[in-house]
Amino acid sequence: MAGLARSVAAAILLLSMTTFGFAANRVIIILDASGSMWAQIDGKPKLEIARESLRTVLQSVPGDDEIGFMAYGHRQKGSCADIELIVPPQAGSASAISAAADSMKFLGKTPLTAAVKQAAEALKYTEDKATVVLITDGLETCGGDPCALGKELKETGVDFTADVVGFGLTAACTRTRQA
Repeated sequence: MAGLARSVAAAILLLSMTTFGFAANRVIIILDASGSMWAQIDGKPKLEIARESLRTVLQSVPGDDEIGFMAYGHRQKGSCADIELIVPPQAGSASAISAAADSMKFLGKTPLTAAVKQAAEALKYTEDKATVVLITDGLETCGGDPCALGKELKETGVDFTADVVGFGLTAACTRTRQA
């Protein structure tokens, strides 16, 4: 079952990166490096599944695609401000992204709303087509509202897309948007 979970995560990430015009725009991949990524799926830590999925996908991305890498929760325990753009969007960044993900510590909180907003702003989403791919296992733990942010980014962005590769997430955000 662990192999299946890893394969599914890699397939979803690859699909999100290719189906939504990944090659035609700049992308920032955000990795949830919070402490909850130590939890296991079929005996394997989620962080390892995320790293493997990321490596697999990056091997199939053309070298001229502009990919950036951001993480949160990787430097400080308990901080909602621990968000960092580690690799700016650039062509040929796959190996730098893999190396950064492989050396990352997983220990902090989950400020996913602030991270997605920072990534969108780094991509100049109000001026250019932009895609953010968020790899996470949890819900916001820093008071942000990811559903409201999604709506704002869609309304104010030129052509903004946010894709979420989730581990064990619920439909709470979907229900909130429909209410």
